Amino acid sequence: MPTATIPTLTSLLRLAIPLVLAFLVTACGGTAEESASNQPPVVGVLSVHPQEVALVAEFPGRLEPWRIAEVRARVSGIVLERTFTEGSTVEEGEVLYQLDPAPYRAQVAEAESNLAVARANLLQARAQHERIHALGELKAVSELDAITAEATFRQAEAQVEAAKAALDNARIDLGYATVKAPISGRIGRSLVTEGALVGEGEATHLATIQQLDPIYASFNQSSADALRLRNSFAQQQLTLSEDNTLPVQLILEDGNPYAQPGQLLFGEVNVEPTTGQINFRAAVPNEDQLLLPGLFIRVRLEQALYRQAYLVPQKTAIRDQGGDHIRVVNDDNVVVLKPVVIAGEQDNHWIVTKGLAPGDHLLMDNFFKAKPGHTVIPHPLENTTHTVAGE
Repeated sequence: MPTATIPTLTSLLRLAIPLVLAFLVTACGGTAEESASNQPPVVGVLSVHPQEVALVAEFPGRLEPWRIAEVRARVSGIVLERTFTEGSTVEEGEVLYQLDPAPYRAQVAEAESNLAVARANLLQARAQHERIHALGELKAVSELDAITAEATFRQAEAQVEAAKAALDNARIDLGYATVKAPISGRIGRSLVTEGALVGEGEATHLATIQQLDPIYASFNQSSADALRLRNSFAQQQLTLSEDNTLPVQLILEDGNPYAQPGQLLFGEVNVEPTTGQINFRAAVPNEDQLLLPGLFIRVRLEQALYRQAYLVPQKTAIRDQGGDHIRVVNDDNVVVLKPVVIAGEQDNHWIVTKGLAPGDHLLMDNFFKAKPGHTVIPHPLENTTHTVAGE
């Protein structure tokens, strides 16, 4: 029978040592992980303090001319001359077109002649009336003759007045042959050329003048925003200009702000039924005429001014059906949710008017590990809250 092999002490040790080492490594590793999992997470916190905050809203809008006038031919005639440069600035009363005045000068001459005839007839009728009236007092003429003489005299007076009116009309038509600018402003292209017959049957549109300084900025806002704006204005909760008007800021199509602020003029008295919007108009200086009618712009308008409010980064807030809450690390380094009142937003920040206290530490990061009720290790961050818009 074969002899059984008895394991030696050395071979047993060779088998046992790796098992013991593996056990020790496993035990030590579990302890390290457990220790790391019990360590509170390090989070960034931001200290906040109240400040004066303006609630500024932006609205899409379009520019419109301050005044616009269509230059039209009020009498018919041939255009003899155009006296302006297209695209230039013209002054009120400046001559723009000259129509052929010859027919109207003839009408004036004819009206002057008719007036002279009417005055001569009046002179004769007056003398006849005075003579018949004197004879009538002596009972030398019949009553019918006296009445006829007076009627002829009154008719001659009326003919003189009619001749005067005809002369005035003839002179007006002659004046209309010289077409002048009804307002000051920039004139566009001419719609007619020399030699064209205009005003035949209708007042021909010759050109258009637009006054561009100042210029209107027209925009819409909801009825709710308009109501808040009116309440803020009534309660003097807005930053007004020196003349007690509400300033507006234009943002051009390239995203740059327009250098000069405007002022809000008025809002319409009715709400658009289909959109619930109210139209507003602002006046904006335009001395260099950089702003042109029809240009799309955005209007920045202060809706309210909060004297003691907090600008809070939006990522720190939780907004749901349960209300608005801000993540805060309290004095015990525990994450808590503070119920707050959010009045609006500005530059990726919420405007908080109630719920926060000076010096509160907002939780800024590590939101998945630092849940409400968890203890954390706060690390102060640099205060990056914005100042009031416009300062």
